[in-house]
Amino acid sequence: MSLVKYNNNSISAVTSAASIPSGAMTLIKTLTASSSSTLSFVNGSSDVVLDSTYPIYVFKFINIHPATDDTNFLFNMSADSGSNYNVTKTTTFFLSEHFADNGSTQLAYQTAKDLAQSTDFQSLMHDLGNANDENLGGEMFLYNPSSTTFVKHFTARTQAQYFNASNASFDNYIAGYGNTTSAINAVQFKMSSGNFDGKIKLYGIKDS
Repeated sequence: MSLVKYNNNSISAVTSAASIPSGAMTLIKTLTASSSSTLSFVNGSSDVVLDSTYPIYVFKFINIHPATDDTNFLFNMSADSGSNYNVTKTTTFFLSEHFADNGSTQLAYQTAKDLAQSTDFQSLMHDLGNANDENLGGEMFLYNPSSTTFVKHFTARTQAQYFNASNASFDNYIAGYGNTTSAINAVQFKMSSGNFDGKIKLYGIKDS
């Protein structure tokens, strides 16, 4: 994300608000979940852009709150405009954790949360709590999804509170690739069980 710095002279010289550069990151779409089973970003649907317009796309997760306790936040990709979310993926997943009572800390790889050439939905957070104050925040980058030459890489980082009484902070690092040379034109998010509330914002990064 590029930053533009102005001084007093440069601001006074501006004759139109349109003359001020907007930076490299552009908000494309905000979807709001309200007891929703899924949120889906489909290129060409409801003003969603997920094509060659941008080489990098970013999803921002804001106050993702599940209805079901001890559930996982998941995503998958589609190469057929959302008819199927079943792209084959190989992924990694590790986390750092710290319990509220200082009883446990760890930095560990999560072998049960990665995928090896699987079409399953990928977990972005596991064991998420549904208490009134429990939620998830984070972001996911998707690189060059419109390519018909290369596989589709993604990286994600999420932060959430563990579901049980430990009130642990979980900092999750997830990455991998969709093993397809078809263009990815839709992405879907959901819980492994039940509905959820919250917002997901989609941005495009240009000049990259």
